[in-house]
Amino acid sequence: MDTLVDSFGRQITYLRLAVTDRCNLRCTYCMPAMGAAIVERKELLTFKEMYRITRVLSELGVNKVRLTGGEPFVRKNFIDFIKMLSFNDKLDAINITTNGALIAEHIAALEASKIKTVNLSIDSLNSESFAKITRRDVYDKVWNTYKLLEKSSLRLKLNVVVQSGVNTHEINDFVALTEHSNVEVRFIEEMPFNGVGERSTKEVWNYNRILQEIKKEYPNLEKLPVPKSSTSHGFGIKEFAGTVGVIPAYTRTICHDCNRIRITATGLLKNCLFDEGVFSIRDFLRKGASDDELKQLFIDLVAKKPKDGFVAEANRVKNKNVSESMSSIGG
Repeated sequence: MDTLVDSFGRQITYLRLAVTDRCNLRCTYCMPAMGAAIVERKELLTFKEMYRITRVLSELGVNKVRLTGGEPFVRKNFIDFIKMLSFNDKLDAINITTNGALIAEHIAALEASKIKTVNLSIDSLNSESFAKITRRDVYDKVWNTYKLLEKSSLRLKLNVVVQSGVNTHEINDFVALTEHSNVEVRFIEEMPFNGVGERSTKEVWNYNRILQEIKKEYPNLEKLPVPKSSTSHGFGIKEFAGTVGVIPAYTRTICHDCNRIRITATGLLKNCLFDEGVFSIRDFLRKGASDDELKQLFIDLVAKKPKDGFVAEANRVKNKNVSESMSSIGG
């Protein structure tokens, strides 16, 4: 079987698929207060197109899909799409990234599908701070989702974007959640994808700085083995039920064995988070491409995957500044 291998010998087995560019929150590190420009619905991939793309990629060795947005649950019939995707026998896991405000009533349906892991984005454990970050008053709904997911059969990860001057004082409050809960709390370096929201930062909170802050309160933090192609460096604390992860998303020390590609809600293939998109899969499909033609296209495009995020950023042509909203890229 043909597989997706880039020029550095890395096999692509993981797809991040954005099902919408729309979101019900307006997080300061993601988009401006008025929201990012959204496209007309006809420009979004249909669920049938998404299923076909995923099926073709799975026949080329992709066995894991993460569904993102925007916020995936704002798209009508999203649960039906999950059920459709679960019929793909070549996928080992389907995972979701969500802000948690809309999914409480769907958890049972997720458990009955091929969903294995839910990444819940929550950047503060204080309702007032949460409202300032998200520009929406939905903390109680998100916290309720956290408690329901904690009790479910789904693996739960919390995504915390570490924001200078905003939530750094809460880092160890998040770590404390792992003492009695089998949850993985993942701290993510803030990135510039805020739709030109231009949120100012007082100081740089990178991987090392985040780790230093955790060790102030938990000096017995132990490094865990890093699974191949993992974006997160994991840590454990003796006798704690859960774990902690730090994702060097901006310092980009995780690129060497990258196994993923992204497809945005409008069907734009991104070999790297930091590139500006390399090809419109949507347009190729709508011009009548066959599955074999689609496979060859993916093989050819992945072969051009850059070595790392710094090279991808340097190669940008249309817009040298990395400033797109993460909701339009697929968070």
